[in-house]
Amino acid sequence: MMRNAGTLLLVFAALSFVAPASAQTTSYDDPPAISLRPFFLASGQNFTAKETFKAVFGRTVEPFWGGGAQLAFRNGLFVDVTVSHFKATGERAFRVDGQNFGLGIPLTVTETPVEAIGGYRFYVSPRLVPYVGAGIGSYSYEETSDFSTDDENLKTRHTGYLVTGGAEFRLGRWLGLTADVQYTRVPGILGDGGISKEADENDLGGVAARFRVIVGR
Repeated sequence: MMRNAGTLLLVFAALSFVAPASAQTTSYDDPPAISLRPFFLASGQNFTAKETFKAVFGRTVEPFWGGGAQLAFRNGLFVDVTVSHFKATGERAFRVDGQNFGLGIPLTVTETPVEAIGGYRFYVSPRLVPYVGAGIGSYSYEETSDFSTDDENLKTRHTGYLVTGGAEFRLGRWLGLTADVQYTRVPGILGDGGISKEADENDLGGVAARFRVIVGR
Protein backbone atom coordinates (compact mmCIF):
# COMPACT_ATOMS: atom_id res chain seq x y z
CA MET A 1 0.00 0.00 0.00
CA MET A 2 2.75 2.44 0.96
CA ARG A 3 4.67 1.45 -2.17
CA ASN A 4 1.62 2.29 -4.36
CA ALA A 5 1.22 5.62 -2.60
CA GLY A 6 4.89 6.44 -3.20
CA THR A 7 4.54 5.55 -6.87
CA LEU A 8 1.50 7.84 -7.21
CA LEU A 9 3.41 10.69 -5.58
CA LEU A 10 6.29 10.25 -8.02
CA VAL A 11 3.90 10.26 -11.01
CA PHE A 12 2.14 13.38 -9.70
CA ALA A 13 5.46 15.17 -9.21
CA ALA A 14 6.56 14.25 -12.74
CA LEU A 15 3.30 15.55 -14.22
CA SER A 16 3.63 18.77 -12.20
CA PHE A 17 7.06 19.31 -13.72
CA VAL A 18 6.01 18.47 -17.29
CA ALA A 19 2.93 20.73 -17.35
CA PRO A 20 4.81 24.02 -16.80
CA ALA A 21 7.48 22.96 -19.27
CA SER A 22 4.78 22.27 -21.86
CA ALA A 23 3.11 25.62 -21.12
CA GLN A 24 6.39 27.41 -21.74
CA THR A 25 6.72 25.93 -25.21
CA THR A 26 3.23 27.24 -26.12
CA SER A 27 3.51 30.66 -24.48
CA TYR A 28 2.82 33.98 -26.22
CA ASP A 29 6.47 35.05 -26.50
CA ASP A 30 7.16 33.19 -29.76
CA PRO A 31 5.48 35.39 -32.43
CA PRO A 32 5.82 34.40 -36.09
CA ALA A 33 8.19 36.25 -38.41
CA ILE A 34 5.24 38.09 -40.00
CA SER A 35 1.66 38.19 -38.72
CA LEU A 36 -1.42 39.77 -40.33
CA ARG A 37 -3.80 40.68 -37.51
CA PRO A 38 -7.31 42.13 -38.08
CA PHE A 39 -8.81 44.31 -35.35
CA PHE A 40 -11.95 46.11 -34.23
CA LEU A 41 -11.74 49.70 -32.96
CA ALA A 42 -13.71 51.89 -30.54
CA SER A 43 -12.46 55.35 -29.60
CA GLY A 44 -13.52 58.66 -28.12
CA GLN A 45 -11.92 61.84 -29.48
CA ASN A 46 -11.72 65.17 -27.69
CA PHE A 47 -11.68 67.59 -30.63
CA THR A 48 -9.23 70.48 -30.79
CA ALA A 49 -12.01 72.71 -32.22
CA LYS A 50 -13.71 72.87 -28.84
CA GLU A 51 -15.89 75.94 -29.41
CA THR A 52 -17.13 74.62 -32.76
CA PHE A 53 -18.16 71.22 -31.42
CA LYS A 54 -19.54 72.66 -28.20
CA ALA A 55 -21.75 75.07 -30.17
CA VAL A 56 -23.01 72.40 -32.58
CA PHE A 57 -23.31 69.33 -30.31
CA GLY A 58 -23.04 70.69 -26.77
CA ARG A 59 -19.91 68.60 -26.16
CA THR A 60 -16.36 68.21 -27.46
CA VAL A 61 -15.92 64.41 -27.21
CA GLU A 62 -17.37 62.15 -29.91
CA PRO A 63 -17.18 58.36 -30.51
CA PHE A 64 -15.59 56.64 -33.51
CA TRP A 65 -16.12 53.01 -34.56
CA GLY A 66 -14.16 51.03 -37.09
CA GLY A 67 -11.59 48.39 -37.82
CA GLY A 68 -8.52 47.52 -39.80
CA ALA A 69 -5.51 45.27 -39.93
CA GLN A 70 -1.99 45.25 -38.57
CA LEU A 71 1.09 43.71 -40.16
CA ALA A 72 3.39 42.83 -37.26
CA PHE A 73 7.00 41.65 -37.57
CA ARG A 74 8.99 39.59 -35.10
CA ASN A 75 11.66 42.32 -34.86
CA GLY A 76 9.05 44.68 -33.35
CA LEU A 77 8.15 46.77 -36.39
CA PHE A 78 4.48 47.08 -37.37
CA VAL A 79 2.20 48.79 -39.88
CA ASP A 80 -1.48 49.56 -39.17
CA VAL A 81 -4.26 50.55 -41.57
CA THR A 82 -7.47 51.75 -39.90
CA VAL A 83 -10.84 52.92 -41.22
CA SER A 84 -13.22 54.51 -38.70
CA HIS A 85 -16.44 56.51 -38.77
CA PHE A 86 -18.23 59.18 -36.77
CA LYS A 87 -21.70 60.64 -37.38
CA ALA A 88 -23.82 62.90 -35.17
CA THR A 89 -26.60 65.47 -35.50
CA GLY A 90 -26.53 68.79 -33.69
CA GLU A 91 -27.63 72.27 -34.75
CA ARG A 92 -26.27 75.19 -36.70
CA ALA A 93 -24.93 77.99 -34.53
CA PHE A 94 -23.38 81.44 -34.63
CA ARG A 95 -20.95 83.24 -32.35
CA VAL A 96 -21.16 86.83 -31.05
CA ASP A 97 -18.72 88.46 -28.60
CA GLY A 98 -17.27 85.08 -27.61
CA GLN A 99 -20.68 83.47 -26.97
CA ASN A 100 -22.30 80.70 -29.00
CA PHE A 101 -25.99 80.66 -29.91
CA GLY A 102 -27.87 77.76 -31.48
CA LEU A 103 -30.19 78.36 -34.43
CA GLY A 104 -32.36 75.28 -33.95
CA ILE A 105 -31.56 74.09 -37.50
CA PRO A 106 -30.43 70.43 -37.51
CA LEU A 107 -26.86 69.88 -38.74
CA THR A 108 -25.43 66.41 -39.40
CA VAL A 109 -21.65 65.98 -39.32
CA THR A 110 -19.94 62.89 -40.73
CA GLU A 111 -16.22 62.09 -40.60
CA THR A 112 -14.46 59.02 -42.02
CA PRO A 113 -10.71 58.79 -41.35
CA VAL A 114 -8.48 56.36 -43.24
CA GLU A 115 -5.17 56.18 -41.34
CA ALA A 116 -1.85 54.40 -41.84
CA ILE A 117 0.60 54.08 -38.94
CA GLY A 118 4.10 52.68 -38.71
CA GLY A 119 5.80 52.00 -35.42
CA TYR A 120 7.58 49.69 -33.02
CA ARG A 121 6.32 47.13 -30.48
CA PHE A 122 8.39 46.41 -27.34
CA TYR A 123 8.18 42.78 -26.18
CA VAL A 124 8.70 43.50 -22.48
CA SER A 125 6.82 40.37 -21.39
CA PRO A 126 4.71 37.60 -22.97
CA ARG A 127 1.47 39.36 -21.96
CA LEU A 128 2.38 43.07 -22.17
CA VAL A 129 3.61 44.74 -25.37
CA PRO A 130 3.92 48.57 -25.31
CA TYR A 131 4.14 50.34 -28.67
CA VAL A 132 4.63 53.76 -30.27
CA GLY A 133 3.87 54.92 -33.80
CA ALA A 134 3.33 57.81 -36.18
CA GLY A 135 1.47 58.11 -39.43
CA ILE A 136 -0.66 59.93 -41.95
CA GLY A 137 -4.36 59.92 -42.72
CA SER A 138 -6.98 60.97 -45.22
CA TYR A 139 -10.04 62.53 -43.54
CA SER A 140 -13.40 62.76 -45.29
CA TYR A 141 -15.69 65.39 -43.72
CA GLU A 142 -19.31 66.32 -44.45
CA GLU A 143 -21.82 68.84 -43.07
CA THR A 144 -25.43 68.57 -44.25
CA SER A 145 -28.69 70.18 -43.23
CA ASP A 146 -32.27 69.74 -44.50
CA PHE A 147 -32.72 73.50 -44.84
CA SER A 148 -29.40 74.29 -46.51
CA THR A 149 -28.43 74.71 -50.14
CA ASP A 150 -25.60 72.75 -51.75
CA ASP A 151 -23.38 75.82 -51.31
CA GLU A 152 -24.08 75.87 -47.56
CA ASN A 153 -23.43 72.14 -47.14
CA LEU A 154 -19.82 71.00 -47.00
CA LYS A 155 -18.09 67.91 -48.38
CA THR A 156 -14.31 67.78 -48.40
CA ARG A 157 -11.26 65.62 -47.74
CA HIS A 158 -7.94 66.64 -46.21
CA THR A 159 -4.66 65.05 -45.13
CA GLY A 160 -3.73 64.85 -41.47
CA TYR A 161 -0.89 63.60 -39.28
CA LEU A 162 -0.87 61.58 -36.08
CA VAL A 163 1.21 60.03 -33.32
CA THR A 164 0.16 57.28 -30.93
CA GLY A 165 1.40 55.32 -27.94
CA GLY A 166 -0.05 52.58 -25.77
CA ALA A 167 0.13 48.91 -24.89
CA GLU A 168 -1.23 45.57 -26.01
CA PHE A 169 -2.43 43.13 -23.37
CA ARG A 170 -2.34 39.52 -24.57
CA LEU A 171 -5.53 37.74 -23.48
CA GLY A 172 -4.57 34.50 -25.17
CA ARG A 173 -2.41 33.07 -27.90
CA TRP A 174 -4.69 34.46 -30.64
CA LEU A 175 -6.35 37.42 -28.91
CA GLY A 176 -5.14 40.79 -27.67
CA LEU A 177 -6.61 44.03 -26.30
CA THR A 178 -4.91 47.37 -26.91
CA ALA A 179 -5.35 50.71 -25.18
CA ASP A 180 -3.62 53.83 -26.45
CA VAL A 181 -3.73 57.59 -26.81
CA GLN A 182 -3.60 59.14 -30.28
CA TYR A 183 -3.01 62.78 -31.17
CA THR A 184 -4.21 63.88 -34.61
CA ARG A 185 -3.78 67.16 -36.45
CA VAL A 186 -6.00 67.80 -39.49
CA PRO A 187 -5.70 71.47 -40.53
CA GLY A 188 -7.74 73.14 -43.25
CA ILE A 189 -11.11 71.37 -43.08
CA LEU A 190 -12.64 73.85 -40.64
CA GLY A 191 -12.27 77.61 -40.43
CA ASP A 192 -13.55 78.74 -43.84
CA GLY A 193 -17.07 79.57 -42.73
CA GLY A 194 -19.77 79.25 -40.09
CA ILE A 195 -19.11 78.81 -36.40
CA SER A 196 -15.57 77.46 -36.92
CA LYS A 197 -14.56 80.64 -38.78
CA GLU A 198 -16.09 82.83 -36.10
CA ALA A 199 -14.29 80.80 -33.40
CA ASP A 200 -11.00 80.88 -35.40
CA GLU A 201 -10.68 77.08 -35.35
CA ASN A 202 -9.38 75.16 -38.38
CA ASP A 203 -8.07 71.86 -36.93
CA LEU A 204 -10.38 68.82 -37.05
CA GLY A 205 -7.92 66.71 -35.05
CA GLY A 206 -7.68 66.15 -31.32
CA VAL A 207 -6.72 63.65 -28.64
CA ALA A 208 -8.39 60.24 -28.69
CA ALA A 209 -8.49 57.31 -26.28
CA ARG A 210 -8.59 54.17 -28.45
CA PHE A 211 -9.38 50.55 -27.65
CA ARG A 212 -8.91 47.66 -30.07
CA VAL A 213 -9.56 43.93 -30.03
CA ILE A 214 -6.84 42.25 -32.12
CA VAL A 215 -7.14 38.73 -33.52
CA GLY A 216 -3.84 37.01 -34.22
CA ARG A 217 -0.38 36.47 -32.79
